[in-house]
Amino acid sequence: MICNAYRSTTKNITAIASVASGWLVAFALAGPAASEDISADSAGWLTEVSPAAPLLGSAWGKADVQFARPQYVGANSEDDKADEANAPVDGKAVADNKHAHKDDTKHLFQPDPQYGKDYNAQEQKDIYGAKTEVEPPRPLLEIGRQQYTSGIYDQSSTFLGEKNPLLPGLSVYGDWRTAVAYNNNNGKDIAQIATRLNLDVDFKFTGTERLHAFFTPLQDGATKFTRFEFGGGDGNNRFNDELNFDPQTLFFEGDLGSIYSGFSGQDSSFDLPFTVGLFPLFLQNGIWANDAILGGAFTLPAKNSAALGLANFDITFFAAFDNVDNAGIVGPGKNDDANLFGATAFVDAFNGYIEAGYAVIDGRNDEEGLLTHFLTAAYTRRYYNTVSNSTRVFANFGDNPNGDSDGVAIISENSLITGLPSTLLPYANFFVGAGNPQPLVDGNGAGILKNVGINFETDALTGYPKLDDTASDAWGGAIGLQYLFDLDQQLVFEVAMVQPFDKDGIGAQDSQYALGIRYQVPLDRAWLFRADATYQILESEEDNFGLRAEFRRKF
Repeated sequence: MICNAYRSTTKNITAIASVASGWLVAFALAGPAASEDISADSAGWLTEVSPAAPLLGSAWGKADVQFARPQYVGANSEDDKADEANAPVDGKAVADNKHAHKDDTKHLFQPDPQYGKDYNAQEQKDIYGAKTEVEPPRPLLEIGRQQYTSGIYDQSSTFLGEKNPLLPGLSVYGDWRTAVAYNNNNGKDIAQIATRLNLDVDFKFTGTERLHAFFTPLQDGATKFTRFEFGGGDGNNRFNDELNFDPQTLFFEGDLGSIYSGFSGQDSSFDLPFTVGLFPLFLQNGIWANDAILGGAFTLPAKNSAALGLANFDITFFAAFDNVDNAGIVGPGKNDDANLFGATAFVDAFNGYIEAGYAVIDGRNDEEGLLTHFLTAAYTRRYYNTVSNSTRVFANFGDNPNGDSDGVAIISENSLITGLPSTLLPYANFFVGAGNPQPLVDGNGAGILKNVGINFETDALTGYPKLDDTASDAWGGAIGLQYLFDLDQQLVFEVAMVQPFDKDGIGAQDSQYALGIRYQVPLDRAWLFRADATYQILESEEDNFGLRAEFRRKF
């Protein structure tokens, strides 16, 4: 039976080979059908067979076999084909076209690189091969595993599990700022030298878990800094020590997925970063939230939704039960009289970046009956490679026994993309506000306009003057030019204004105008110098002005 099967199989193979050979010979003799276009564009490599062509088996032995019209690499455009269709097709023309096509292969490839007279091959290699290590300032104190260093490292302990090895390390880092300034701010004329020290203490347990604290020992609160007032009509001509050794933040943060992996010995299928304690809440570039609150937060990171067409989004939930700073609604110095609950989302969508959030402040103790809702949304994208825009909306509404807690503000941040997109940055930021718009929380008592321009921000050190930043029943903005030289210096010129349209007793009651200048340059990898000047015209009030110079040491 095996022998018979072999002979049968051999016979079938022979028959198929004979028929296939005959088919190929017949096709070669017959040539293309008269209806086929055999002009120059039909010479090349066949790359696709039309699915409309019948299978070989169904067309076997039939005269009306259809073949796929060939498509070719580097095929001519439709306009070229139309021109060829109108041209005479005779033997000579076809021959000429075929001959011409033999020399027409350059359109199949991109042109070779063109090297000018100034081309330097070594410089191109040096982009990758001539880099040198940049040694940043090291922390004041480093014990255990250092930050931003390369191994080989010693074997880690697996006390918390093999899937979550210990990487213990203690570091103390921060910066020291010292400035001399002469400011006339809201009727106070003071010349002083002031200093502040920012200390971060960070203890890492693993790659994802740490305990962190932040100290500002040379300041008491948000506005009182250690200083010597040596001049001005309102200077006290003495040294003022403002000391406070209480931690400004003290929190634990980690990833529940990593902790689960360590204790279970299994790889986690999820990430769930979280924090508890007195932790910083910083949202919408600090406009909506910039404060250390006592509570907790967790994030659902790097999510996606095919149903909604979202490739990437994060959602963060947070709550606080103390240290809720909102001077405009809760009141200054009353950060222990309210609870805070909220959520915020970050979404990549609509060819841009979306930030959105909702939160509620619930009063207690002396603020019983206070209930204010906060909404925010922002959309950021680049348009036509010409302008980058962020449009932000902030709203608050609710019940406030002590006053009006309703308000809305719209801020539009714009920067032009110039021929020097990394170093020359013209910008124009605008705002309009109604009622009493407020940030959710701000530990410095700043308003909703703090990032509109350099004339709307103080220096958090010397009492440097600023325009009204409440956006209460007002419109205005800032137009400026920032130049970064070779990315080693910064120079900013800016004009700004605030135009109130209703005198409600909150914020600016009359028009305000300002001209501001800023210059800063790194002296080395640890030291930085910065200088600022501003002059502010306040209708119906005494003008403000400020002049300051600052040295900053990073460690």
